[in-house]
Amino acid sequence: MKELTDWLADPVPSRFPYPAVTHEFHRVGKHFVPDEILKSLALGRERLAPEAPTRADAADRLLLDRFLDTALDKWDGRYDYPSYTSLSVLGLPTADDGPAAAEAARVTRDRLTVQLLADLLRFELAAAEGRTEWLPEMRPEARMVEKRCRLAVRVARPALARLGYGERLTAAEPAEQAAQLWELVDGELLDPHERQVLKLSMLPVYISHDEHMFIRVLQTFETTFALLALSIRTAIGDLDGARTGDAAGHLSVAETALAESAPLFSLLATMQVESFRVFRDFTEGASAIQSRNYKLVESLCRVPDKDRLDSPAYRATPEVHERVLAGQPTLDDACGAALADARFSAADRELLTASMLGFAGALRRWRQTHYRIAVRMLGTRSGTGATEGTPYLSSVRKIPVFRSVDETPDTETGDRTDARTGTAPRTESEETA
Repeated sequence: MKELTDWLADPVPSRFPYPAVTHEFHRVGKHFVPDEILKSLALGRERLAPEAPTRADAADRLLLDRFLDTALDKWDGRYDYPSYTSLSVLGLPTADDGPAAAEAARVTRDRLTVQLLADLLRFELAAAEGRTEWLPEMRPEARMVEKRCRLAVRVARPALARLGYGERLTAAEPAEQAAQLWELVDGELLDPHERQVLKLSMLPVYISHDEHMFIRVLQTFETTFALLALSIRTAIGDLDGARTGDAAGHLSVAETALAESAPLFSLLATMQVESFRVFRDFTEGASAIQSRNYKLVESLCRVPDKDRLDSPAYRATPEVHERVLAGQPTLDDACGAALADARFSAADRELLTASMLGFAGALRRWRQTHYRIAVRMLGTRSGTGATEGTPYLSSVRKIPVFRSVDETPDTETGDRTDARTGTAPRTESEETA
């Protein structure tokens, strides 16, 4: 590949030939990229200067480092779920960013959610209209594309409204709304850096059409859980400072973000089962059990029980495991202390309890729907990354989110029973998945 060879002679990050390199990855899928190209990329990584001399060069270098980290994961023998989903390229907020970053993290989450879903729809429309030859295998029928447009736009709308663009989707038909969404994002909601990140964060392992949607949905979920982790961490600090209203506000943000992501499961359910089973053969070593953001959310809610902490779930995320062993503070402990603290009024306790139960219910419903989608796609097959697949998801969906408040889980679904109806609430995504 001439462009890469030329760059190797003077490996400056700002001149890296991203279009030529990503074209080769897209042409065959990451799993089948020729060793010659991977060897050249690894050589280029070695030749990069240890440090970038200026701030602008440092930004280019950081993006290149993150891209190469993703592109060379299989070559290096460290392929996993974070590298499959290009999470380092996305540059998500972290729980360690601090309370001052919480509001900015919500905006970042909204922008990324809209951008990822708009790009998902851009590809769906381009494929349906014959404007791209990328990922040619098992293209969906027109009816399915229309459904994907409707569901993806539904998830994007709340974030779009918070960003101030809530009235911009005026078309009546789903495909026309999808086209409007991409036009808006392409014209107004992508700065040059974001545009580059969007392009570089898509490296499917194979050439199946549906893998594009699969990756974008996973990335959108990860974006949400990154916000949840920071929101919960911030709420813990608020309770330590007896700021009940602030803590409830952050829990409300987390609950809302989780609820808004629910139709993503319906979108995921449009994936062709056979297509999924084909490309997942090349994702061995990467499993959602390795999601650090999800485990961080779970462990920030409360200290995992010993058998859970010793399970493959936490062994797959060693840095989160270490945080737990180091005694990271949890929302459950902070809530328990607040409910026993005389500084908190009866109204404070009521607000806190309601906020805890609201978030716990949203998370349980998310787990339940995740399980149902996995059963549809996998049946009783094992998962990737040496996981137990749906039996594992069946067991973890009933794990209590908190101990300090009474969740009264339903024994069948793991969902909190509605006191008025005696039934477990269901999300729209569960109805249509």
